[in-house]
Amino acid sequence: MRASFGSRLKSRGLWAWRRASARYPKLAVLRRRLAAASVGAGRSRVVVAPEEAGEGLSPANIVWIFCVARSGSTWLASMMGEMEGTGVWKEPRVGHLFGEFYENNPKAKTESANFIMGGPTRPAWISSIRHFVLTGARYAFPNLGPDDFLVVKEPGGGVGAPFLMEALPESRMILLVRDPRDVVSSSLDATREGSWQKEQRRAAGSGRKSLTARRPDAVVKRSAKKYVRNMERARQAFDDHRGPKTLVRYEDLLADALGAMRRVYSELGIEASADALDRAVEKHSWEAIPEDMKGQGKFYRKASPGGWEEDLTPRQIEIVEEISGPLLDEFYSRRNPAG
Repeated sequence: MRASFGSRLKSRGLWAWRRASARYPKLAVLRRRLAAASVGAGRSRVVVAPEEAGEGLSPANIVWIFCVARSGSTWLASMMGEMEGTGVWKEPRVGHLFGEFYENNPKAKTESANFIMGGPTRPAWISSIRHFVLTGARYAFPNLGPDDFLVVKEPGGGVGAPFLMEALPESRMILLVRDPRDVVSSSLDATREGSWQKEQRRAAGSGRKSLTARRPDAVVKRSAKKYVRNMERARQAFDDHRGPKTLVRYEDLLADALGAMRRVYSELGIEASADALDRAVEKHSWEAIPEDMKGQGKFYRKASPGGWEEDLTPRQIEIVEEISGPLLDEFYSRRNPAG
């Protein structure tokens, strides 16, 4: 049966759009914007084919920052975002989405083909993760072209890092490490009454008294376990990744931000002028932050490594060191090696 004139016309129209979009990438961006505007205005929905949504940003130019919260990822991403042709995706939580879902299922379940992320069907769902991330990124940042970069800030997303790096093996990766004792200390401060985080939660309607005030040692233990879970998985992804990658300690970034940034860009294989890096570092330096935004209970707290010795009790230090031992031994040193 011959196709109707209308269906043939529709097919030719789609073909023409694809051909034109391939030659003129800005047309694809324009169509996506028109589609979004049409939906927002209440008119008939325009369905954009996945092939068309897949134009623009190159997967090789996605730069992942995997770490835990309170490790300096906001600072690092902000400096990288100052580079020309660079967007910053602030905590899309895609690592958390897939990682936590997978980890919260029994091992027997994850080995079954009946499970959506089961071992026997791994190639299929890894491919789906790739499509999910790329399509989401391209719609969220339609102005980024194939020569631009997207820095993805994923604190707490390390638990899903192995899946993301397997799905996007050509992308670039930064493993950002901070002393777990300082991370836990900062987390304790952020959850105390009157802190920036508590104020955010209160504004969102959560008025429950902080667990930090009731059981601080329990918060320390929970924070240390969360640190290990995320960093172990992120480290696994880093070791397995064969694309451009670099490991950065927060303490080294703090001691020499410009030197650390030069090394990051060099090891990731991204060109960046010395002047542009210098301007980015200066703009986002500790000194550039207004004084009323810094200090205890604020988002910008100390910027001084080793503060945990004053902030944590001897028992709390022991808890963190016991839980994070292997990672602590690799990157730092324990106060109580025998403990």
